[in-house]
Amino acid sequence: MEHRFEQLTPHILLMHAEHDTDRPVLAAIGGRQRTLLMDGGNSPSHARLFQKELAGRGLRQPDLMALTHWHWDHSFGIAAWNVPVLAHREAADTLAGLAGLDWSDECLQRLVEAQTISEASAEHIRLEYGDKRDIRILPPDIVFTGRLTVQLGGVTCELVHVDSDHSPDSCILYVREDRTLFLGDALGPAVYGGPRRYNGARFLRLLETVYGYDADWFVESHGVPMSRSEFMADLAPWAQLARLAGSCGSDRQAIIAGMKTYLDVEELPADLLAGVEEFIAGAGD
Repeated sequence: MEHRFEQLTPHILLMHAEHDTDRPVLAAIGGRQRTLLMDGGNSPSHARLFQKELAGRGLRQPDLMALTHWHWDHSFGIAAWNVPVLAHREAADTLAGLAGLDWSDECLQRLVEAQTISEASAEHIRLEYGDKRDIRILPPDIVFTGRLTVQLGGVTCELVHVDSDHSPDSCILYVREDRTLFLGDALGPAVYGGPRRYNGARFLRLLETVYGYDADWFVESHGVPMSRSEFMADLAPWAQLARLAGSCGSDRQAIIAGMKTYLDVEELPADLLAGVEEFIAGAGD
């Protein structure tokens, strides 16, 4: 597998997402005094690839880590870094509840049945770790609620908790000097605790918050970096879908008809058709 890295801005090196085992974007944000890592990766193997790239470029290894949310693909690599971890209170609580599990097939099945993780996540864990799963869950070292600002030396990072469907502990990370906003998975649907779902009003409030940042780059954890214009164009159909879901309720055909008119198409793309179901499922959240 080819691993892709990108110097996105003068202070930010990215490791791009890899979808075979659901590896999200990792980012090293370097200031004069310290380097902050965004998310820990989905495994020590994932983490070591980024460590090797940093070393090969002669860049400072991270001094601390900011966690966008607790989900396994963002946090199960924490143990490989040996740095203090900053995370929201709810992320810390959830990870504490997962510590000490044996991660056997039986364990994964129990977690799926309890809706703690999804079947898709369980399958990705099997693919990433194989049959022998030595998974160490470490608790965050610095726990916050609301907002946390970290100074790296000429580079300011703002970690902000947001109201997101994807996970209650979702945080976004803004690198002020580089005008870059890391979104984690905050704009994604809820994937645990029931069917995939969005709440239209919540999604639109979050989108308003995101657009309020003076950012040139927007980075979602399982996507590619986008300029402001690219990002707004990409999200425009989803904003319209959220508005229609709010006005049409569970009237599936009315939502679909409204989206066809908005896009001037005869058939909706598959992702937006799935989105219709997700917004209907989340209408009461």
